[in-house]
Amino acid sequence: MAAKKPEKMAFEAALDELDTIVSELESGDIALEDALKKFERGIALARSSQQKLTQAEQRVEILLQADDVTPLTEFDANNE
Repeated sequence: MAAKKPEKMAFEAALDELDTIVSELESGDIALEDALKKFERGIALARSSQQKLTQAEQRVEILLQADDVTPLTEFDANNE
């Protein structure tokens, strides 16, 4: 089974996989080529997770800034 693309994964699932990859790399019991592949996957997971955190942070800021007089606006995840 092919691994899911990081951007399609739930935040928690990406963190779990990233934690597993870090543990495997720290053990040192992995071939160099496999280590490079896992490192590359880990970077993709970390970047995707950071983007999801940033988006969540933006949504929270929008909610906290809104008051009874401010009209609600649609959150655009693609607008950073």
